Amino acid sequence: MPEAKDTLLRLFSLLRLIPEHPRYSTAPTLHEKLRDRGFSVDLRTVQRDLQRLSGPFSLIDEEEGGRKQWSHAKNAPLDLRDMEPATALALYLAEGHLKNLLPQSVLDLLGPQFNKARNYLGELEQNHLGHWARSVRALPNGKALLPADIDKSVWQQTSAALLERKQLRIHYLSRSKGEAKQLLLHPAGLISRHSISYLIASVDGYDDLRQFALHRIQQAEYLNTPSRARPDFEVDAYIRQQLNSEAPIQQVQLVADVSPQIAWLLNETPLSPEQSLEALPDSDWQRLQAVVPDDQETLWWVFGLGENVRVWEPQEWVDAIKARTALTTTLYQQHLI
Repeated sequence: MPEAKDTLLRLFSLLRLIPEHPRYSTAPTLHEKLRDRGFSVDLRTVQRDLQRLSGPFSLIDEEEGGRKQWSHAKNAPLDLRDMEPATALALYLAEGHLKNLLPQSVLDLLGPQFNKARNYLGELEQNHLGHWARSVRALPNGKALLPADIDKSVWQQTSAALLERKQLRIHYLSRSKGEAKQLLLHPAGLISRHSISYLIASVDGYDDLRQFALHRIQQAEYLNTPSRARPDFEVDAYIRQQLNSEAPIQQVQLVADVSPQIAWLLNETPLSPEQSLEALPDSDWQRLQAVVPDDQETLWWVFGLGENVRVWEPQEWVDAIKARTALTTTLYQQHLI
């Protein structure tokens, strides 16, 4: 009985390794891949297996250079093809990022692919190609807060309303007032920023767009009433305008002296397409010049460099850094009892 089970598993693995037409794979290549998966059989056994499977599973074989090669027929009734390693790894890394970004209906469709990727990487644990899932991670640049917890029902109802362009009734917890309020929304977009996802929507009876943090929505009900059309809404333009800021973000010339470590970092990963670094005389520091957006996010990045940067321009940034430094100094000079 164990031998029959091993044979069945080998045949199933072999079917998964055969590519779809017009791609082909030879018996020696398939034999090697089976050995990588722990099946100790000879090449002749693999060749017999291919002949046995060719009829029931609509395999295509052709001769090239004196070698027979195999593929699955297009639109075969059973999709038993194996996943490519690069595809499996990309899906594995993408799953964690996409779960708070895509509509639930889309995630449900991708679920089998995510499972297939995990299973494929799990199988590789047994051979020299293995340990990918345990060896590879995607890390954000800098400290990332854990994602805010979003109620599953809220996410399902909200994503469905946005996808189907329907109205959404919610109970929303106001951070300023500390109490929940019932609102009727017309969804326009969804933005995932750092650890928080925001629904961009207008409240019924008003035209302006507002941001609603999904984790503060306590209840959500997808209605069968069409939402207000927003032909003027374009999510990239909305983001460029600092998330509902009236004025567009201006570009400014950043001039600063940076330490060797930061200069090395910016040389490899530039702050802007319009950037230059020049060595300073009698110093290992460098002069940075870059055209950057005049926004809080870029200014906070500069704040985070601390003693590794000395900003010269723009003057508004210099004043902001001086003010923050003074406040920090005052805070640490206070003697709390």
